[in-house]
Amino acid sequence: MPIISSSDAQKIREIFEAKLQEPVTVELFTQPRSLLVVPGRKECEYCEQTEQLLGEVAALSDKVELKTHDVRANPEAGSAYGIEPGMVPAFVLNGQNRGIIRQFGIPAGYEFRSLIDDLIDVSAGSTSLSQATRDALAALPSDVHIRVFVTPT
Repeated sequence: MPIISSSDAQKIREIFEAKLQEPVTVELFTQPRSLLVVPGRKECEYCEQTEQLLGEVAALSDKVELKTHDVRANPEAGSAYGIEPGMVPAFVLNGQNRGIIRQFGIPAGYEFRSLIDDLIDVSAGSTSLSQATRDALAALPSDVHIRVFVTPT
């Protein structure tokens, strides 16, 4: 059963057609649910749903490609992006951007809108930041690591 309704999928498809400029790769770091119960091993609560959701989003445009990495089979898969096996589900958006956009957890609720906006920004290689904000950021003496925490409340 799809997570994205057919009417929402059609709207997202139209948005992507109008706004996606260059290809974007979504690198998903996940771990499949074990067929065996292993004492002490914590299963990923939202990995399956995140993979399904991102797959549905990627299917809405030929400019979005989903690549899935199993961190249980390859624990070093996400190390280049600072993603450790216990941090799944996590995904990275790669495109025309200079920085890295990483998201952790399932992009549900308000986070889903952020995912769509981020895909558009990464595809364009830019954001809608004002020139004053861009100038202030350019004046920073070193790179900055920004973390944004979102809750559904």
